[in-house]
Amino acid sequence: MTASPPANLLDPEAIRRLRELDPSGGNKLLERVVAAFSSSLDRLLPDLARAREGDTIDLTVVRHVSHTLKSSSASLGAMALSTRCSDIETLAREGRSEGLPELLDAMLNDTQQVRAALAALL
Repeated sequence: MTASPPANLLDPEAIRRLRELDPSGGNKLLERVVAAFSSSLDRLLPDLARAREGDTIDLTVVRHVSHTLKSSSASLGAMALSTRCSDIETLAREGRSEGLPELLDAMLNDTQQVRAALAALL
């Protein structure tokens, strides 16, 4: 349970704080938080895929997904993902879609990398 995540994907300080909340690991807090994050991704990413299907991106869905992932990824120390989600949320809130497909693709890539980094922690 002391494995380090790959550099720059997860903030070690955030992971340390989570581990401090359950020092013995008996409550499996880190495992439960990671499972909740993964479950959230499993629920939100299909919504995002549907929002991108048509000729026009559904900015309401994009905003909701990016807002939700922004805070949940930050709580796990996935700060680059959180920042990207914040940028996407801002564009969606402002009704701007230029550059959004590329940002969304990058966000999806980030989520895969973060999942792998989190799995390596457990």
